[in-house]
Parts: sequence; structure tokens; C-alpha cells
Amino acid sequence: MTAGVNLSRFGSRMLFLWLNLLVLAPATLPVSSSATTIEVWYAPEDAPLDRVVALYNRAHRYLYVSVYGLSNPRAVEALVAAKRRGIDVRVLTDRERMDDPKQRAAVNTLRLAGIPIKVNQHDGLMHLKQVVMDDEVNASGSMNHTTSGNRYNDERLDVITDRVITAKARDKFLAMWNDHERYQPWSEGR
Repeated sequence: MTAGVNLSRFGSRMLFLWLNLLVLAPATLPVSSSATTIEVWYAPEDAPLDRVVALYNRAHRYLYVSVYGLSNPRAVEALVAAKRRGIDVRVLTDRERMDDPKQRAAVNTLRLAGIPIKVNQHDGLMHLKQVVMDDEVNASGSMNHTTSGNRYNDERLDVITDRVITAKARDKFLAMWNDHERYQPWSEGR
């Protein structure tokens, strides 16, 4: 007996099918509420950055992005386009990642477009990979917004449509954003 299941009665074939259903379930899984969905995207096969860019393009009010690595040109272009549409776009990233020339160029492009950027001042990493959009959707997982994170690495992106969970993600972002000791504005010279 394993985890309350009698394997001899259940049958190994049925167990195999059940486990595959759990692991290989469709990309959109219903959760407790009919209004809640979770999409699971894996890199490289699902190209999850395409979904992130689609979220950026779909925003109506705000995009709060906390991401350790941000250098993919399509992600940068989509954030700049959102800002030009009048969306409140804010980005938190890691101070040490600013030593990477690609990250520095991408973040500088965002800053020049009028997108406020803050970096951590504390000794730890700002290692979140999270997007919060319009009090409706939040995305998180292991994927940085980089070409490697989309095409080459083994990564995961979960896109959650749920107001309660998204409000918690938004509140965490804003708490970090408003923590003036731990996060400060970034400028090219810093």
C-alpha cells in the first residue's frame, strides 16, 4: 500500500495512466474556483516567453515585474510598448545582474522609456521571477526573461488567473517597491 492506494487492486497500468495524467495534464488546469486557472509552460518546448510577452501586450492598467534576469529583446520591447500605451510599468531586478552587459543595456532601455527600475541594496539576491498584471493575473516560476531562459534552459512558468492570489503577489511587489532601504532606483551610473 502506497499513499493510501492498494497497488495490487488499483493495477500498475491504471497507476501509470493516473500519474501521467497528473504530470502531463493539459496546460490549463482548473483550480478550486471556476474563475481560477493555472497554465503551466515549460522551456524550451513551450517557449514560455511568448506567454509573458502576450501578458505584457494584454495589460490594461499595470505591470509589476520582479525578475532576476531581464535581457530578452522581445520582453523589453513589450514592456516599452506597454509604457507607451499608458500602462503603469515598474521593474525590480537584482543589483549584481546589472554587471551583465545584456542586462544593463535592457534595463537602461526600459529606464530611458520612462519605466522606473529599482534594484536590491541588501546582501541577498532579488531572485523572484514574477509578473503581476491588472489585479487579475500573475506569473511566476523559475524562468528569467532571457533568451536562455526561453530557448535553452529547463524552466517553468506558471500563469495564474485568480484575483486573491494576484492581490497577494501585487502586495508583495508593492511592499518591496516601497521598502526604500532594501530597494533603490537604478540609474546608468550606479
